[in-house]
Amino acid sequence: MSMGRNMSGAQAMADQVKPKDVVDELIAFTRDDMESVNEMLLARVGSRVEMVPEVASYLIDAGGKRLRPMLTVAAARLFTPQNTHHINYAAAVEFMHTATLLHDDVVDESSKRRGKLAARMVWGNAASVLVGDFLLGQAFMMMVETRDVDALGVLSQAAAIIAEGEVFQLSKANDLTTQVDEYFAVIKAKTAALFEAATEVGAMAGGATEAQRKALKQYGAELGIAFQIVDDVLDYGGVSGTIGKNVGDDLREGKMTLPILHALQNANQADCDFIKAHLGDAEASAEAVSRVVEILHNTNALEDALKRAREHADVAKTHLKEFADHPGGRILIDVADYCVERAY
Repeated sequence: MSMGRNMSGAQAMADQVKPKDVVDELIAFTRDDMESVNEMLLARVGSRVEMVPEVASYLIDAGGKRLRPMLTVAAARLFTPQNTHHINYAAAVEFMHTATLLHDDVVDESSKRRGKLAARMVWGNAASVLVGDFLLGQAFMMMVETRDVDALGVLSQAAAIIAEGEVFQLSKANDLTTQVDEYFAVIKAKTAALFEAATEVGAMAGGATEAQRKALKQYGAELGIAFQIVDDVLDYGGVSGTIGKNVGDDLREGKMTLPILHALQNANQADCDFIKAHLGDAEASAEAVSRVVEILHNTNALEDALKRAREHADVAKTHLKEFADHPGGRILIDVADYCVERAY
């Protein structure tokens, strides 16, 4: 594959949508409500047990974009919320996401999260799991306070699906028989389910009709799929193939992601054997990861994965046609593009 041609194409796509501008627009659109969300997060992270706020705040304050709760707020703001239920739901979504990160790092034995030591490396695995459980409990309390059983059902179902997806992914680790449809089953559960729930409950809180609620739900589901595919591409340095911190963690953890599946289907036997030899090797060297990245480029695995991400992002946008003239609708449409462009 020609890296020169690839990068020129990537630059052209990046020029169409400027990722930072899109994020800034989403932040500006949701700012007032997100201030209330952040206040709720700070209030609910408190505990008589000193370690609980220490562990929870360590990750919550680690610099994540809080995309999921912003999507909840943005979805609600497409309408005219009659109460503050969307604040509760957005905070609950963030706590659910944070809990899964704490649990994932234990399951994956990760040492880093958002550029610094994972909580498990500071406080241990047990504390990470238990604080994650605490955050899930707080999330459900915030949902219950709205007395909206339908919304509680949406987020409760998402929590169960996410856990199921994580278990399924664990069962497929290092499984060379993994099929592409099984990969999609994993990411629909472990990632897309929360995006889907986040936008659906936002629409519900805003007073959407049944059809509008369904449209926002489908938008979130497709966006979540695109987002996770791109995350899996970024684990190998994105299209640029830049080898930096934590690149190759999915390889070391034996995760059968779309780039790896594509490469195993299209690489020559020697390259397939090389990938298989290092898949699940927690001590795989930077040189070995670099060679795997080279194989991914040679087989167009990263580009092919991004094409699939682009397809899902484009489908996500079709569900927002009704809102194309609304400032928030335009931002959410651009967010779908941003989710793909960040890989370049």
